[in-house]
Amino acid sequence: MNLVSKAFVITGLILALGATMSFVIMRHSIAKGNLNIHFENYVGDSLLKLNTINYKNEAGQVYTISKFKYYIGNIHLKKADGSGYTLPQEYFLINEENLSSKEIVLKDVPEGSYTSVNFIVGVDSIHNCSGAQSGALDPVNAMFWAWNTGYVFLKIEGYSDASKSPGHILEFHIGGFKAPANCIRKIGLDLGNKGLNVASGKDASLSIKADVSEAFKSPVAIDFSKISAVTDFHNSTMMADNYADMFSILAVE
Repeated sequence: MNLVSKAFVITGLILALGATMSFVIMRHSIAKGNLNIHFENYVGDSLLKLNTINYKNEAGQVYTISKFKYYIGNIHLKKADGSGYTLPQEYFLINEENLSSKEIVLKDVPEGSYTSVNFIVGVDSIHNCSGAQSGALDPVNAMFWAWNTGYVFLKIEGYSDASKSPGHILEFHIGGFKAPANCIRKIGLDLGNKGLNVASGKDASLSIKADVSEAFKSPVAIDFSKISAVTDFHNSTMMADNYADMFSILAVE
């Protein structure tokens, strides 16, 4: 190879290296912003109040709620072109008794206009089979079935005179990831015509409503005199189908 040829080869290598470095720099310099997701728990059109307010189900049966907790995971923000951002695998326990648990802060979300938010209610099979864990999945949160080696995905406890359980209690502990009793439910919420705009230097916010009454309403209306407790696979998927409808968008900012 003569000197001229060598010069062309070296020049080509330098240009290729420069292009590669530019691409890497561009990838790492994508502007990012923060997104605050706020969950508000309701019963119908009213904010949920534990232990103090009487509510009515579709059968007109009066009930109160003493506990309301559920797991959220696999959060994914989607753009109109089908691309999007998936939060690295993490779970959040929304607990009505813990105000701070209802605020989720997602940092370093790529800039852009997002048209929908998607997540699951529940805990996936990998985490269900990994034994007791830390953080939101720590057994101290009283959402782990030691006897069943798995997680309770959603917990509703309360009271109703219509209940035939001891003490007229209501007790719905829903979980399970194996067919035919898979209670993981995928939720997809449209973010409206304007969408959700994430930009560097400005926090975006999203408020999501979770309506407890939907867990007792649709597609199957729950009669507390017949079903006042679900704590295993019996009727669990029916309840999961009900709570799949309980989420909606309150506000996008």
